[in-house]
Amino acid sequence: MKLGIGLYKHMLSRDNFRFARQAGCTHLIIHLAEYYSKEKGVVTATNDKTNYGESRSMDPAWSLENMLALQRMAREEGLEIYGIENFSPADWYDVLLDGPNKKAQIEYLKQLVRNAGAAGIKAIGYNFSLAGVWGHQRKAVARGHAVSACFNAKELLIDKKIPNGEIWNMTYAPGKAGEFVQPIDSDELWSRLNWFLQEILPIAEEAGVDMALHPDDPPMPRLRNTPRLVYQPSLYQRLIDLAPSHSNKLEFCMGSIQEMSDGDIYEAIDHYASQGRISYAHIRNVIGKVPEYKEVFIDEGDIDIFKALKLLEKHDFNGVIIPDHTPEMTCERGWYAGMAYALGYLNAVLKII
Repeated sequence: MKLGIGLYKHMLSRDNFRFARQAGCTHLIIHLAEYYSKEKGVVTATNDKTNYGESRSMDPAWSLENMLALQRMAREEGLEIYGIENFSPADWYDVLLDGPNKKAQIEYLKQLVRNAGAAGIKAIGYNFSLAGVWGHQRKAVARGHAVSACFNAKELLIDKKIPNGEIWNMTYAPGKAGEFVQPIDSDELWSRLNWFLQEILPIAEEAGVDMALHPDDPPMPRLRNTPRLVYQPSLYQRLIDLAPSHSNKLEFCMGSIQEMSDGDIYEAIDHYASQGRISYAHIRNVIGKVPEYKEVFIDEGDIDIFKALKLLEKHDFNGVIIPDHTPEMTCERGWYAGMAYALGYLNAVLKII
């Protein structure tokens, strides 16, 4: 197993690469889509009135030149960029919506996969969802009144429709008042995912890149009048069965899986790691399950992290693990302190197992 950290677009600097290396990381998962920022913070609160902001199409950040430059800088600091997480919604909204631009958009995504492979980046994580990551709140819910993300369906308008021009919790185009994303059933969303996989996986195989699907977050069966794909652990198997390609992998988020109403996190690890289907894993801890849960420090939640990593070790998992996000500690650089705490804990567990 390789210890890594997730860095958002505004964090892709030499200083942050050095922070990662100092904290014991050898690998990076980077974000090129721009949903968080220095001003907005990480895991910003969203609801039916507030989303992650505007999504930029064909950002030069996705160019081969930029990927190569980032990989070169990472290697100069003793690190390796293992993966890129999440496409920009403006670049694939019609793939998700089965719209008129989906064929042009899928060709662009194929080029991004080729770019990643050419830059030595082994994985692209993606979340095939219309509502996206939505409805998280920020409250002092972790130990010692640390501010962290939480979710409570009772405090949100979870059935509020998605306006046209918005997808995956971001705005890609101005919408017309009173117009919304058309309702579909679960089978239609799975059909769209299947089309995406049949198009993208041959390119991913050629490029040596894993396409790694993140489970739904929050893992509700429906959200904002749209269906979800992987809101129970067993539904990951449906993804695997859709396409036998060795590039069809999982972005295994332990927090999201623990939040699911059914299933067992340890059984899920055993089941999917035994198939060699986990590309990389998010390691964070939570208390509770949908419709209400909170993200907490890595050593205070419902998951026995030692037991979980021991299971990954049992199946010879050699991908990257990252604390995708953590509570923020009460100090001037709360995100960094919280992340350093999580990384130190994981580093110690890896040395023990």
